[in-house]
Amino acid sequence: MCGREAIVFDQNRLSAWVRGVSSQIKLPLRLELWNGQAIDFSTEAPRVTIRLPQASAARYLLTPSLASLGTAYVEGDIEVRGHARDMIGVVNALARSSLKGTMRPDGRLARVVRSLTVHDRKKDAAAIRYHYDVSNEFYQQFLDPNLVYSCAYFEHGDEDLATAQLKKIDHILTKIRVQPGQTLLDIGCGWGALVLRAAEKFGARCVGITLSENQYALACERVERAGLAGRVEIRLQDYRDVRGTFDRITSVGMFEHVGIRHLPDYFGIIARLLAEDGVAMNHGITSTDPANGEAPYGGGEFIAKYVFPHGELAHIGAVLTAMQQGGLEAYDVENLRRHYARTLAIWTDNFEARAGRVKELAGEKRFRIWHIYLAGCAYAFDQDWISLYQVVCGKAGRHPRALPWSRGYIYGRD
Repeated sequence: MCGREAIVFDQNRLSAWVRGVSSQIKLPLRLELWNGQAIDFSTEAPRVTIRLPQASAARYLLTPSLASLGTAYVEGDIEVRGHARDMIGVVNALARSSLKGTMRPDGRLARVVRSLTVHDRKKDAAAIRYHYDVSNEFYQQFLDPNLVYSCAYFEHGDEDLATAQLKKIDHILTKIRVQPGQTLLDIGCGWGALVLRAAEKFGARCVGITLSENQYALACERVERAGLAGRVEIRLQDYRDVRGTFDRITSVGMFEHVGIRHLPDYFGIIARLLAEDGVAMNHGITSTDPANGEAPYGGGEFIAKYVFPHGELAHIGAVLTAMQQGGLEAYDVENLRRHYARTLAIWTDNFEARAGRVKELAGEKRFRIWHIYLAGCAYAFDQDWISLYQVVCGKAGRHPRALPWSRGYIYGRD
């Protein structure tokens, strides 16, 4: 015997582990062993079933984490049945139990890896293509019709996804006071929803940039269909190569790809591109752990390996510091963590409802990656392990005439 099959497994060890876990927590979990034996972790009907097809797969359970169990699920070493959100809840409960109440593992290794990560145009472009250039139809399976791939804004809490995404875009454009005829740069424009809205409703002249060829092609097509070719330009371009001056700048769900140590330079480029009296907004995901910068139980490790190569999350304090170092002053900060938890929960449900088509488009392995990723992120936002902040900013030390003294204008009260 060789490789994984050479691993000798002691079934008594698994039995002891099951007894230890079930004495601490009751889970709606059924464990099916390679020999046909089934073990329930509570009297409640199981909502999640984990099947170990061979004895060697038990090692993933003995040190459970989202990284280890997620990897085993993605690679087909274990089988998992159940709704994704139930799966994530069970895995995190197992991880908590194994860590004996420790909320977050030691993040020193993760910090060392981040410090060695080099972000350049070639690597960043490859990472973007890996994540976004699956296919446009893949994203259409779970996003809203406008393909807005970022946190929605639920003004009242009961909006459907399409309405909440449109409200998010309007919320951003209202916050930065976009006026007719002004120039707007959208860094990481996705499939073009924000620049199209800024031109149609607010009368702006827009440039949207992306590194994804799929996004670029569809965004250009949408601009043409909307008859906005004279007011909206889509570019396949790195933010570091943009030249000119813009009255307004938006960056929505993009700065997570920049790298923490590169954030001062990133914000410095925004400051350079921004008009003297201009206003910008950075809308992005942050860590809520200033020490480690990692989601607990291996969530960050899983995402870095399978979903977002070279992605990094900074704490909001580090973001504001980097802004200041880059020559920007924060005028307004809003936490939309709850909104992203709801957004991701809807995406997860949509993804599962169209599982058959997703597998046809992307294959079984990528389906499993995204199954875990979407539900895991929804759980992480719900638990305040990660967050989402909109930060309105401008050139440091200026007194922007564009922004009223009160925040009332954001809600139509000025």
